[in-house]
Amino acid sequence: MANGGRSRAGLWVLIGGAAFFIFVLAVYTLVYLSLRGEQGTQYVTTGSGDKIAVVEIEGVILDSQPTVRDLKKFADDGSIKAIIIHLNTPGGSAAASEEIYKEVRRIRDEKKKRVVADIAVVGASGGYYVASGANKIFANDASVVGSIGAIMDWYNYGDLVRWAKLKEEVIKSGEFKDTGDPARDLTPAERAYLQGMVMNMKDQFVAAIASGRGLKVEDIAPIADGRVWTGQQALPLQLVDQIGDFEAAVKDTAKSVGIKGEPSLVRPAKERHSLFDLIFGDASQWLPDRAKLLQRNPGFYFLWK
Repeated sequence: MANGGRSRAGLWVLIGGAAFFIFVLAVYTLVYLSLRGEQGTQYVTTGSGDKIAVVEIEGVILDSQPTVRDLKKFADDGSIKAIIIHLNTPGGSAAASEEIYKEVRRIRDEKKKRVVADIAVVGASGGYYVASGANKIFANDASVVGSIGAIMDWYNYGDLVRWAKLKEEVIKSGEFKDTGDPARDLTPAERAYLQGMVMNMKDQFVAAIASGRGLKVEDIAPIADGRVWTGQQALPLQLVDQIGDFEAAVKDTAKSVGIKGEPSLVRPAKERHSLFDLIFGDASQWLPDRAKLLQRNPGFYFLWK
């Protein structure tokens, strides 16, 4: 009888412990999800003077939405006097770079809010595309600037397919429907077709830079061959306006919008990942699915390689 009582007590302790663990886990999860839901809308301010917003573009540009979201937020905020885009990027997706460029131009031309681009280490190709939409471009003497042009590339794994004795069957409605199929070589007609698209994108790039920099297309076209320059070399080419570091860009921007003293800098809070991101986060982007397996089309890039 005594043993039976101890067993029941132990069972209740076990149930109570499990219930407490589930309660703590539920509370922690709710707090985590509520904080996660606010990510992307948190901003960090340093200083106490009038505000200048800083938007960082770091690494290869694949998705325009986070940057466009922050730019829109700062453009609509009346307390933000100007925006500095701090760039360290070799470019990336052609379409994503263009979307950010258009938002920069919208803020500059329609909102009449000053936008300054500051190129740190690299502001090339799509990165320079974005910078060219700003009112003014700063770069360091040794910054890498330029690479005006478009590129597309992919790996042809036709030899691997043949080595594995696999054979792809394609039924298509037109000659160019599977152009860029990585399992085979391009035909001369397909190569000419894709080359035409790349050159068209390069022409769009050149026109956008000429418009953003207040130059003629004829000024940009001769140097739009993919080359990069140092910041010092880019200055006489009118690709940048002033040699200077981030601090120089901040001081110059503050002065140009009438801020006296040290301005406050407002930045989007950096997204932090934890173990709970792996447990409760959306991992679908890392998992293969049918759509990803079917998507084998080559991409178009404004990318320095």
